[in-house]
Amino acid sequence: MCQNCAYNSPKYLGRCPNCGSWSSFVEEVEVAEVKNARVSLTGEKTKPMKLADVTSINVHRTKTEMEEFNRVLGGGVVPGSLVLIGGDPGIGKSTLLLQVSTQLSQVGTVLYVSGEESAQQIKLRAERLGDIDSEFYLYAETNMQSVRAEVERIQPDFLIIDSIQTIMSPEISGVQGSVSQVREVTAELMQLAKTNNIAIFIVGHVTKEGTLAGPRMLEHMVDTVLYFEGNATTPSES
Repeated sequence: MCQNCAYNSPKYLGRCPNCGSWSSFVEEVEVAEVKNARVSLTGEKTKPMKLADVTSINVHRTKTEMEEFNRVLGGGVVPGSLVLIGGDPGIGKSTLLLQVSTQLSQVGTVLYVSGEESAQQIKLRAERLGDIDSEFYLYAETNMQSVRAEVERIQPDFLIIDSIQTIMSPEISGVQGSVSQVREVTAELMQLAKTNNIAIFIVGHVTKEGTLAGPRMLEHMVDTVLYFEGNATTPSES
């Protein structure tokens, strides 16, 4: 499977005929499994409903103290939304989300899952950014089953995944960051968001070409894609 565009081939290819990338094929074993129906944290299963019987609701957007962040999200954070945040390494994705998390914890419960840094490292950065509310939970974990178990226990209003390439499902073959892992974990996060009205932010790395790493379908699975860019500087300008 091509790790750039998820193209399948029965044998190894040096160059992907779909996206043209070189040395991007990795062998993955597909495991057939039957997915259960969507079940919310309260145990309720989804079922078909007549459109006329669906109750209309006014979506309450949670605003942060960052006006520009609220603007690009259409006026604030929407419950049940899945937002992908991408950008170059070190551009400030984690710092921004940590700052947003401290603000969101003033109005709801936040679970920040980090697969790259320890809880102590995140605590140090959070202390530099400002006050830490008691409803802000840190969880250094890469196993999706463990993450889901803590989501069911804490039942947060906001969930941060930093980053999607570090989280893996033990039920799926493939290493962390592979096409199958990213696709499966994102699908499970989407289920959590939609069935439990949890606003979820996921951080995505970018390749050296400047595109989001992982399958292209990742951008189509989420509700919003935010891409961070910085101004390139030369040594004389820095």
